[in-house]
Amino acid sequence: MERTVTAPTPGARGTARPATDDRQPPSTLSHPLRVAIIGGGPGGLYAAALLKRLDPAREVTVWERNAPDDTFGFGVVLSDETLGGIEHADPQVYEALQQDFIRWDDIDIVRRGVRHTSGGHGFAALGRKRLLEILHSRCRDLGVDLRFRTEAPPGLAETHDLVIAADGINSTTREAHRQVFRPQVTTHRCRYIWLAADFAFEAFRFEIAETEHGVMQLHGYPYAPDASTVIVEMREEVWQAAGFAELDIQGSLDRCAKIFTDALGGRPLRSNNSAWTTFRTVVNAHWSHGNTVLLGDAAHTAHFSIGSGTKLAVEDALALAACLEEQPDLPTALQAYEDERKPVVASTQRAARASLEWFEDLARYLDQPPRQFAFNLLTRSRRVTHDNLRLRDARFTSAVEREFGCPPGTPPMFTPFRLRGLTLRNRVVVSPMDMYSATDGLPGDFHLVHLGARALGGAGLVMTEMVCVSEEGRITPGCTGLYNGKQAEGWRRITDFVHTQAPGTAIGVQLGHSGRKGSTRLMWEGMDEPLPDGNWPLVAASALPYKPVNQIPRELTRAQLTDLREQFTAAAWRAARAGFDLLELHCAHGYLLSGFLSPLTNHRTDAYGGTLAKRLRFPLEVFDAIRGVWPDERPMTVRISATDWAEGGTTGEDAVEIARAFAAHGADAIDVSTGQVVAEEQPEFGRSYQTPFADRIRHETGIPVIAVGAISSWDDVNSLILAGRTDLCALARPHLYDPHWTLHAAAEQGYGGPGVVWPAPYRAGSRRPQTGRTDAPKPRLTLGT
Repeated sequence: MERTVTAPTPGARGTARPATDDRQPPSTLSHPLRVAIIGGGPGGLYAAALLKRLDPAREVTVWERNAPDDTFGFGVVLSDETLGGIEHADPQVYEALQQDFIRWDDIDIVRRGVRHTSGGHGFAALGRKRLLEILHSRCRDLGVDLRFRTEAPPGLAETHDLVIAADGINSTTREAHRQVFRPQVTTHRCRYIWLAADFAFEAFRFEIAETEHGVMQLHGYPYAPDASTVIVEMREEVWQAAGFAELDIQGSLDRCAKIFTDALGGRPLRSNNSAWTTFRTVVNAHWSHGNTVLLGDAAHTAHFSIGSGTKLAVEDALALAACLEEQPDLPTALQAYEDERKPVVASTQRAARASLEWFEDLARYLDQPPRQFAFNLLTRSRRVTHDNLRLRDARFTSAVEREFGCPPGTPPMFTPFRLRGLTLRNRVVVSPMDMYSATDGLPGDFHLVHLGARALGGAGLVMTEMVCVSEEGRITPGCTGLYNGKQAEGWRRITDFVHTQAPGTAIGVQLGHSGRKGSTRLMWEGMDEPLPDGNWPLVAASALPYKPVNQIPRELTRAQLTDLREQFTAAAWRAARAGFDLLELHCAHGYLLSGFLSPLTNHRTDAYGGTLAKRLRFPLEVFDAIRGVWPDERPMTVRISATDWAEGGTTGEDAVEIARAFAAHGADAIDVSTGQVVAEEQPEFGRSYQTPFADRIRHETGIPVIAVGAISSWDDVNSLILAGRTDLCALARPHLYDPHWTLHAAAEQGYGGPGVVWPAPYRAGSRRPQTGRTDAPKPRLTLGT
């Protein structure tokens, strides 16, 4: 949320102190009077203007090593949110920007000569040089000392109250104190170059060129009535194969203009200090050191495909100025600035990372249907969603839905999906969730109510928790099992309820064995902590404890592997007799079969360890044994951890091969989760953060997938399904919060078709309950007293 920063009134704090050349010790007040800014880009200049406007007595000096009219790149795109902050903080800058903005609404996506247009997006851009001119003028009017063609002198932190390092991605300030800022710089896989064309695109244009060397893409947008920014991007190996490494800049201009001649209308391209480069994502652990603070690209970068570089820098300047006004001292102000901006930047960087990775892997999607490809591109960062896009351009979104096969008025999530002989009436899955509420492995009344409620809640498929194949294979004493007939009878009671009371809802069982993660306390008593007493012995692929506090498991012998395979087979046979519609084999999260797949947990030297093919051997043997007793018409799925989130562990490439192997043995879908394999993992959490792994498996193998991981809204489900990133979406916590999540999703979207059915006793609740009035008439008359 943007703060409103206003200029001080006459007589406000600090206005009585005149500018002086006397060198006083730096102040620790949050209202620094001597400010040095390193870097004359938009972020640094705007910070200078704000701080000088807030206190005219401040000495604000900007050091910029380039000339005033030097700039790298061409157009700058700013969002309405950023412009709103500028309007509140400095109306003069806002008005100057308004006079030069080029505005448009459409995005054109061109692939294989076909253009699809989506409208309602709302862009505003102007030339970067013009932006700098506006900020230069504003700074001079306010009395900021602008020093061009001048390197910032050393020792500024000793002679100034505040030093703002806005010196870009190659920040020398950041590097000088890297032990404090602790920067992490990630280099990505595409080469790109900023160019310009002397005409204005009618829309933001994405054009895909499939060349003999590989896929290339053009990002183009207008920034003046007669000029457009043109960015050409491609994978490093494509860039090398196409010979760009051997070309000078003019050669690159000519080659790019020829490749994208249709987009450019045969016009040439021009450069401005342009060079092929590779994007780098910058993240800093800390943003300030003493009285020095990072701003803009020195602190963070976000890929140009979501147009956030200048936006973030300007918003940094706004937040920093506000924090300096609000806080009682400089350390508190700088910490408040960092605390405010870091979450916003992290969110933007996650979106930017998703976007840049989509373009890195663009070739994966080229064979999608035309409109689905366009929708996939538009929603690549997960910030534009199905519902959001429908508000922007209902006609385009409806066309995508028709091409996908949605009946009129049917959201994508309520389209059916077939797995072998089972047709799910919608794409929502209640994800397996351990409840730790069984006694001696027996599912009881709690499980009946828990799973029964979710089945009544409208999901297409309801999954049990991991059901253990042996007593020793339990995670905790509260885990359910299918290792005796009494347990099978308990499960039959639940499947009968689902099939009778929630007809059309399928119920699946997930079979697994805890491996080295067994014999632990109930989750709320200490997750993954060993029992205080009564521990049972553990077995695993290798004799490696999950954590130092956990017991060391025994490495399984050949004879024990045979026994385990038989335990899985017997449990599957009981599951079939208990009436389950689908069976999922749990090969994820560090449990026994997952322990064979990961090189971090499988150190065996026999036929079941070593290469990925050998690590797959035992899980595939178990799968084959189960498939042999599981009814042929009922589907089987496999849950895998597509990455261990740890160095040396399972990779995305491994996950694709694991999925292919199980599919070759008869798996009908892959349930794609991640992590929980080793305690030292470092997951990259975020909204829908695991779905890219499902997306990759689906597109590289053609195998149906189930996506999981922080999918929290029906809008997310619609977006993922319609973009073709997954076939089914499994949700866990949303179904704990709301057992009727799917029914409510239908009601909120105004959907009442066959994809979800309200149970007869619940139909009276199929509309959102009324609340108190919020539309009371406003006063029309004011009566005097």
